[in-house]
Amino acid sequence: MEQWVVTLLSYVCCVLVGYLVGSFNPSYLLARLKGYDIRKKGSGNAGASNALILFGKLRGIICALLDIAKAFLVVFVMQKIFDDLPWVYAVTATFCILGHIFPFYMGFRGGKGLACLAGVILCYDWRYFLVALAIEIGVALLSNYICFVPLTAAVGFPISYLIMRRDLVGMLIFCVASVAVILRHLENLKRIASGTELRLSYLWNKKKEIDRMRKTTGKSEKDYLIEDDEI
Repeated sequence: MEQWVVTLLSYVCCVLVGYLVGSFNPSYLLARLKGYDIRKKGSGNAGASNALILFGKLRGIICALLDIAKAFLVVFVMQKIFDDLPWVYAVTATFCILGHIFPFYMGFRGGKGLACLAGVILCYDWRYFLVALAIEIGVALLSNYICFVPLTAAVGFPISYLIMRRDLVGMLIFCVASVAVILRHLENLKRIASGTELRLSYLWNKKKEIDRMRKTTGKSEKDYLIEDDEI
């Protein structure tokens, strides 16, 4: 078989495996087991941040860890299998994030990619991950909105990747995922402008934030609090 055919099939495998693993959404599936669509409750996001709101800290953290783990593992494994492919990391990572955001079995309306992005960065370099984590925690606390974390990470990581790897093609491939993450968060920015976006302070001042959201959105408390917190 011609070498270019082998290379093409290898990249196709990275695309398909990355997308399919990325499309596994524990937050959505858990909500379905409980009888509702997570996209119609809380913040409306089919991801770990909304799971934290609706299911409580324990299950929310588990959903986040599963999203991080799936991205880390699929990129790690594909790099081991296709270690001679120059852009295996960028291709697999990009399509894992796209799978999370646009899963076929959810009508292509999935999560927003934050935890997947974290897993991708962790697989890239754990030291970079820790530095980025510290910075993003500061961003979240200062802004009081979680959505600024994926937005800044989606912009910052491709630039850092280009500087550290000097790989323009890989950076451009990853920018596809970055653009998808940014576009999925435009609605959050609109809600911030209108005062209807749930703030990070919900985690430690739940009653005050729910009361504020009820006044601004007209929704009832049960739309923001589905279960008692486990911790």
